[in-house]
Amino acid sequence: MNDKSFDTDNPYLRAALMRGLVSRRSAMMGAAGVSAAAFLAACGSAGKNPTTGPGGSGTAPAKTAAAAQDMSDTEKVVNWSNWPAYIDVDDKTKARPSLDEFTKQTGIKVNYTEDYNDNDEFYAKVRPLLEAGSDTGRDVWVSTDWMVARLIRLGYVQKLDMANIPNHVNLQDSLTQVSFDPGRVHSLPWQSGFAGIAYNPKATGGKKVESVDQLLTDPALKGKVTLLTEMRDTVGLVLMAMGKKIESFTDADFDAAIAELQKAKDAGQIKGFTGNDYTKPLASGDTAACFAWTGDVVQLRADNPDLGYVLPQTGCTLWSDNFVIPALAKHKKNAERLINYYYDPKVMAQVVDYVNYISVVKGAQEILTKQDSEVAKNQLIFPSADTLSRAHVFRGLTAAEETKYNKKFQALVTG
Repeated sequence: MNDKSFDTDNPYLRAALMRGLVSRRSAMMGAAGVSAAAFLAACGSAGKNPTTGPGGSGTAPAKTAAAAQDMSDTEKVVNWSNWPAYIDVDDKTKARPSLDEFTKQTGIKVNYTEDYNDNDEFYAKVRPLLEAGSDTGRDVWVSTDWMVARLIRLGYVQKLDMANIPNHVNLQDSLTQVSFDPGRVHSLPWQSGFAGIAYNPKATGGKKVESVDQLLTDPALKGKVTLLTEMRDTVGLVLMAMGKKIESFTDADFDAAIAELQKAKDAGQIKGFTGNDYTKPLASGDTAACFAWTGDVVQLRADNPDLGYVLPQTGCTLWSDNFVIPALAKHKKNAERLINYYYDPKVMAQVVDYVNYISVVKGAQEILTKQDSEVAKNQLIFPSADTLSRAHVFRGLTAAEETKYNKKFQALVTG
């Protein structure tokens, strides 16, 4: 294996994967691309105009979200929707220690609901209320970057009052400028993760699967490969393997990537496109190799530690999920106090130590170095410069581009 690749021979990654945590990503079938270009290195194409670039690389000017009378001072409550298994939990009592401590410190009760299983599914639930100018019943939730871009564009999320979030200064420096939300006016990240290649050595004849090219062309894998139904991850990984930059690709680049995928499909290399349901076939060996999300592999490795995972040398996609406050939220200030609490490095270190995703808060690694040195050295949580050099993002899309690209990709998937 090329020593510049990153795989599960890394002892720190192996230790993390063995923890067997349930993946936030494993509940997900419609989640998508990411915001930070070379996370912590040159994230979000910082400083660039989000409406410029090939084909447009961002969003149209955002509409202003409606605000309700804030009841935070009289109603000590905040309603938070999040992905399943995406926060620290006491395995014995099933309590959520960081939430309990927030309530203890502030007197604010958190109605925490794990009802965000998929970006599109969740959007379908709240869109009718947002369109009607009604309260969604939620004060804060966590959306993937591309969904945040849509929510901002449509005026469905409010600007954050950073006076209530002084700990926002702890955000990793290069994440302060992202194409979909320049200056982080409407959003702050919660967690991040990678998409790469997973493989079952028993089904590959003991071979590692180290590249997208190998996945799409190796005769030994014919008919035993699956890719993701998530367009930004599948096309993004292929674009990078073709030497294209997913932060600034053109229509022609996209079409070329679709052609490569179609060629592999027509040749019988690809047996299908999946959401997170690639996990069981991968574990059993029915699937030899596939595009996969890091969190899913965490879960699978608990029962099958031999499963491999690689971040291709040509590049992997990086996704982020972000706090946003919806229009007409009744407890905006309380939501901002909640966000501020989690931007305390000690608190974020506690969460990261459990969920094992990439920390977006400065100072968390130093704390974990003292508390859990293996996690602090884990490349999936605190990526090195070398690992980050392969982490890239799928550029922001205009509404027209999103429709056009999704149509072409769906034709590939279903045709």
